[in-house]
Amino acid sequence: MPAYILQRLGMMLLTLWAIVTLTFFLMHAVPGGPFVSERMLAPEIEAALNAKYRLDQPIWLQYLAYLRGILTFDLGPSFKYPGISVNTMIADGLPVTLQTGLLAVICVIALGIPLGIIAALNRNRWPDTTVMLLATIGVAIPSYVIATVTLYVFALRLGWVPTFGLDDWRGYILPVFALSGFWVSFVARLTRSSLLETFEQDYMTTARAKGLRPGQVLFKHGLRNSLVPVVTVLGPVVANLITGSFVIEQIFALPGIGRQFVLSITNRDYTAIMGITIFYAAALMVMILIVDLLYAVLDPRIKLTSAAA
Repeated sequence: MPAYILQRLGMMLLTLWAIVTLTFFLMHAVPGGPFVSERMLAPEIEAALNAKYRLDQPIWLQYLAYLRGILTFDLGPSFKYPGISVNTMIADGLPVTLQTGLLAVICVIALGIPLGIIAALNRNRWPDTTVMLLATIGVAIPSYVIATVTLYVFALRLGWVPTFGLDDWRGYILPVFALSGFWVSFVARLTRSSLLETFEQDYMTTARAKGLRPGQVLFKHGLRNSLVPVVTVLGPVVANLITGSFVIEQIFALPGIGRQFVLSITNRDYTAIMGITIFYAAALMVMILIVDLLYAVLDPRIKLTSAAA
């Protein structure tokens, strides 16, 4: 296990370096610059800004300077907000994103897995049909449509929840619902199909033949193995939810990382775009590593060695 973790950490660092390099050169390949806007600056002012942020240096020197900053966890200054660093922007937006994201993750796990179990245990009966109908609707409708419709109905027309902001607990209801709707449906369908496949295995037939209670057969033998594909999906889902949904945060005007990313693209704030991209990539890789470690917990047949990495 330690050798496996060390090898995976090395691969993560190599992958992160590739992402940093690709993101850096893609940003510098975009036509224009961070100080190009509809209100044209005087050439002298633009030249002074480029010199201040070292954008007048050769590209390879800028790249090396950016790598040095990454190694010291410094993502650089914002080009559009003087005196504010990208680290500060992420630190300011992370609490809001974490709160809504973690609530959405709880909804996905607390609703998606039980609904999938209920559907599998009642195969071809009305609970199964009902769950699958709702899950199909949830998968088919994009999150931004759910957000827009619920915002219009429950906030504007009925006035049950605020239209934007997180001033009280009601402000979390619609963003969390919009964030988790698709993934609750997806996890429910995946749990159902995985559990039905597990029910057909020989060891499940043997467990039932031994006279074990249905609850023991389900939770001790069936559910644990059925959750392996579900956990595989939950890793990227958790990373996605806790690092912010760009569209949902923009619709509900939440001051999270996702909304900052959208504003950074609009403002051509290159360092913010690169920094948030790197942060998201690092969070995703950490979650994938945690998922791989959970495999060995859920299924003892899976051995984590350096060769498996």
